[in-house]
Amino acid sequence: MKSLNYLKRFAWLSIGAAVLTIGLKITAYLKTDSVGLLSDSLESLVNLAGGVMALAMLIVASRPEDKSHPHGHSKAEYFSSGLEGGFIIIAATGIFFSAIERLINPQELVQLGAGLIISMIAGLINLGAASVIKYNGEKYNSITLRANAQHLMTDVWTSLGVLLGVGLVFITGWQPLDALVAIAVAANIIWSGIRIVNTSISGLMDSVLPDEELTLIRKKIDEILPDGTIYHALLTRQAGARRFVSLHVLIPGEWLVEQGHDLLENLEAQVTQLLPNMVVFTHMEPLNDPASWSDQTLDHHDDLFEEELNSFK
Repeated sequence: MKSLNYLKRFAWLSIGAAVLTIGLKITAYLKTDSVGLLSDSLESLVNLAGGVMALAMLIVASRPEDKSHPHGHSKAEYFSSGLEGGFIIIAATGIFFSAIERLINPQELVQLGAGLIISMIAGLINLGAASVIKYNGEKYNSITLRANAQHLMTDVWTSLGVLLGVGLVFITGWQPLDALVAIAVAANIIWSGIRIVNTSISGLMDSVLPDEELTLIRKKIDEILPDGTIYHALLTRQAGARRFVSLHVLIPGEWLVEQGHDLLENLEAQVTQLLPNMVVFTHMEPLNDPASWSDQTLDHHDDLFEEELNSFK
């Protein structure tokens, strides 16, 4: 898929930002001996792993259909986002225990001014990269980039939390604040990781398209189908950046096959153009054949749909 090939550059952006911020944050930690800044630098290592994983999965997802994968490889994106969510949780757990240890055994922080400046620069780099990646992840409906952007934004919030903690230590001189802020940041990161993992699991389970997209599809179908025809068994699913739609169209029995075929070809062409990376499958059935109505229960999108179908019987 062309768009997935294009999206690889944003994975490289994530990798570049991670490498740069790792260097900055380790420098800040070495200058201050702050466990908060250490936790921040450890998360950037996880960002690097996430960026590499995102790049690898986008490469796999961009491969064309083949005999073994006739619907493409786009679901590889869910493995990337799921693993990235797992990375986030693991990193946050390490931050949590490091902060607990420092809370029990506090140490005086040094050179806080220089460490704060370096950490702030790293946070701004991540903020810029996350904003660009998030915009394109939403534009191209890439769960890999959306998860990666969320990961980077988690790092931004971590940096803000660390800056707050170290800044408060700088102002008040109370050393435990560094560890307490790190614990709060770790809890927030764990929650973000759980949400990313849940999104990936939902995608692997072939969840339906969002309600707003389904409404758009139904509106277009209603515009295209002429009086005397109806559809049912509308099924949708999301597979990475790709959307799949299938439905049965019931036409009058006296229609010619060519007439029904032309209608369905037009329907498929127009619905396909509604959203990026849309694949539409249709099945034609005679309206007056009782067997044609046996699949109406496949449509789980609307409980009122059965009443509309029954009005045609």
